[in-house]
Amino acid sequence: MKATTRTVRLVLAEPLRISRSTTTARDAVWLTVTHDGLHGHGEAVTSVYYGLDTPTLQRHLAAVALDRFAGPDDALEALREGKLAPAGSPPAVTAAVESALLDLAGRHAGAPVHRLLGAPAAPAAVTARTIGITTPLRAAAEARRLTAAGFQVLKIKAGADDPEEDVERVRVVRDAAPGARLLLDPNGAWSTARAETMLPRFAELGVEAVEQPIAPGDPEALARLAARSPLPVIADEDAVGLDDARRLAGRVHGVNVKLAKCGGVHAALRIAEALRGSGTALMLGCLTASTLGLAPAVHLADRARWADLDGHLLLAHDPWTGIGGADGHVRASDRPGLGVEEVAPC
Repeated sequence: MKATTRTVRLVLAEPLRISRSTTTARDAVWLTVTHDGLHGHGEAVTSVYYGLDTPTLQRHLAAVALDRFAGPDDALEALREGKLAPAGSPPAVTAAVESALLDLAGRHAGAPVHRLLGAPAAPAAVTARTIGITTPLRAAAEARRLTAAGFQVLKIKAGADDPEEDVERVRVVRDAAPGARLLLDPNGAWSTARAETMLPRFAELGVEAVEQPIAPGDPEALARLAARSPLPVIADEDAVGLDDARRLAGRVHGVNVKLAKCGGVHAALRIAEALRGSGTALMLGCLTASTLGLAPAVHLADRARWADLDGHLLLAHDPWTGIGGADGHVRASDRPGLGVEEVAPC
């Protein structure tokens, strides 16, 4: 097998402000694996939070020597055994390599990735759509626009310096979209004391669940908060991989699994299995990325209680197509592999 990479710039349609940063663009490194005249593709995106810049991604992807494998099935077996990527490879790199190999394996087999993973029908899910930290006027207008387009779940970012701004943003979104399900995401901006004060107020506004309300690094504190919270608490930054999920299973209401932080599809499936029967539900999340980056998670979407797979919808131009989402629903394709295609640039 031969592997090549290409780096592109993904620009957001408008800046996305969350509690710790504002994002306007990020780089995506595309990995293409070629074997027997067929191609498989994967994507890794830069992330300041995870310490991944473009040279780091390029270096780690180049270090994965795929030419030593006879085909994608052999390489996937090595990945499942932890023998594919060199020690210290970031989970985002492992996820991108796995994506390319699954895409290639599916194309060789003439089967979509979800069928390779044991799902007989193409998964589809209602996806949340993110509203960043912005003015009440803009938040209300965005809520009206999104629900008119078909979105049923809105995820509202929180963590402004003045917590009353967060309350007002949620209130106007609730008024503008009275039928929408609301999720809240402070990205770990609150202290435990602030969370205990604020969560009852958001519960009164009809918020369905809150992601990572307090700063990551103390999962015990998150579990204690979840035990007395009036809202379901979903761990995100405190739930990176399998060990974290096991530690929190049965102690929080949900775990947000992002392929780029846990290491890919098979790592996500191991987390889902660890949560099974614990009372902790699975959420599938994402980074801002293209359709190529989102597609592997969409092939798992039927396994999640919450899907937050809107990263491609935040872009000014998505260079790939194949999973939908503009109507509030993401859908895996029945075409071989990931079922995505690169489109001509605008």
